[in-house]
Amino acid sequence: MDTETAELRLLETAETLFDERGVQAVGMDAIRSESGVSLKRLYQLYPSKDHLVWAVLKRRDAAVREAIAAHGATHATTPYERALAVFDYLGGWFADPAFRGCAFINTFGEMGGISTDIAAIARGHKQALRDYLAEQTDALGAPPALADQLALLVNGAMAVAGINGTSEPAAQAKDAARVLLDAAVSS
Repeated sequence: MDTETAELRLLETAETLFDERGVQAVGMDAIRSESGVSLKRLYQLYPSKDHLVWAVLKRRDAAVREAIAAHGATHATTPYERALAVFDYLGGWFADPAFRGCAFINTFGEMGGISTDIAAIARGHKQALRDYLAEQTDALGAPPALADQLALLVNGAMAVAGINGTSEPAAQAKDAARVLLDAAVSS
């Protein structure tokens, strides 16, 4: 198996297992076994579990950023609509039977206090989401605090949806976001 194939199998397998069971509950042997990649190759590519967790989060970060931007570009024409489209994207994600909550929130909860690298990538991801919202709210001429408020709604919806196992928090957060956006746009 070539290096690229082994790396992809490891990342996909680790991501699935971490989502299903949590990071701490999954050992490197389980990842090796499920992926079909030898233990030697696994440790050549990822010398420690922290390296693998970081790589999984880095990959997820890029995928989520791209998906949110693409969803906004496809389903909205104005900054106002793009800000609200984030919640529509979340609703679709939350409805996926494989949804177990936000990987960044979950992993930070498990490892953020003991791994500065994991904490940094989780914070960076959340900042990027906030920055995307700020692009939309800045284009509306809204106060800078609105992006922070919308980011709180997004992250709160992720946490509640993961715990309750329902997509309803996306629609509820979208309703609240609409109130905030309307207030900012009308003032």
